[in-house]
Amino acid sequence: MTLTITWEQASARRLERQFLATPAGSGTAVADVVGTMLGAHAQVLSAAEVSVGVRIADLTRAGVRAALWGGPSPASLVKMHGPRGTVHLLPARELPLWCSALPAVPSGAGPFAPDVRVTEDQARQIVAAIGDALEGVCLTVDELSEEVVARTGSWAGDRVMPAFQDLWPRWRQVMHRAGQSGALCFGPNRGRKVTYTRPPHFTPLPPDEAVRELALRHLRSYGPATPQHFAKWLAAPGGWATALFRQLAGAGEIEEVEFEGARGCWIAAGDTEFPEGRVRGVRLLPYFDAYAIAAQPRETLFPGPARQRALAGGQAGNYPVLLVDGVVAGVWHQRRRGRRTTVTVEPLGRLTARQERQLSEQVERVGEVLEARPELVIGEVTSGAHA
Repeated sequence: MTLTITWEQASARRLERQFLATPAGSGTAVADVVGTMLGAHAQVLSAAEVSVGVRIADLTRAGVRAALWGGPSPASLVKMHGPRGTVHLLPARELPLWCSALPAVPSGAGPFAPDVRVTEDQARQIVAAIGDALEGVCLTVDELSEEVVARTGSWAGDRVMPAFQDLWPRWRQVMHRAGQSGALCFGPNRGRKVTYTRPPHFTPLPPDEAVRELALRHLRSYGPATPQHFAKWLAAPGGWATALFRQLAGAGEIEEVEFEGARGCWIAAGDTEFPEGRVRGVRLLPYFDAYAIAAQPRETLFPGPARQRALAGGQAGNYPVLLVDGVVAGVWHQRRRGRRTTVTVEPLGRLTARQERQLSEQVERVGEVLEARPELVIGEVTSGAHA
């Protein structure tokens, strides 16, 4: 008999497993929580700090940075190109998984003109040059460019790659590939300048094993999910994801369930325990939070007016969101001035007195994470979507 799962059950389990129903204890390792999230989006580092901080009791941005850059203990996180080619915080111990699975995901033709693109052989040369150049050092992008060109040839430095109303050197179109394969990660900023370094060496998993494990972990964290949900989260071709799920089903590693009346949804085999009731309460999630991006179906997570207000062209993550009882019910924005931060929250419906108290508590928690004194303002968020 096929297991039937409701949105409330799936939402409650996801929130529990994401430490959004109840934060993890203060002694919980940061890397453990980031691993459960399947990475914390870190294009905006302060957003990643809030994403992780609200999931662990008493954690502040200093604790996240210590896990990333090291301190009394070795660094346990790496800032690198992760799912969808975007910058994420990932557990350092999981590099064998991520740096085998991500390069194994098929990609379409590049967006660049034929005379701009690099060949596969040139791409391999660039990745090798990046890894060699970053061994044991932190370099700015200009310093790294000089090293790459010196190790490959002048062709790699040709300024032909359109980017941000400028032209970048040809080699930079391979930068995310170098990150996903373990040749490059971010180092500490040098003043206002970003630096790059090479992550710790590791022995990669076999690609098929890594892809399989990543799919199963996605289902444990965000299932039930369809192959299309997994493909969207990973920016992978839908046909490839469908074939992968067919393979996993044939091996008995996943099982089909009925989710909100729809078939073709899957969970990891044997992972059939779901809470009975909805997780109640108010949560504030920052830009590109893992839950807002990965939890599907999106039309249920962003119901009614939330679809218009909190999505940018259907894309989740571009606005920080207010969750009420597990669904998006508003947007918010924080503006910092010195030691103070003003948190403006725009609910899309009326909050009860209890929810208003919970919102105040959430704003206090965001302030604690950011090590700032917060002020709550209820009103329209005038900031646009994050690019």
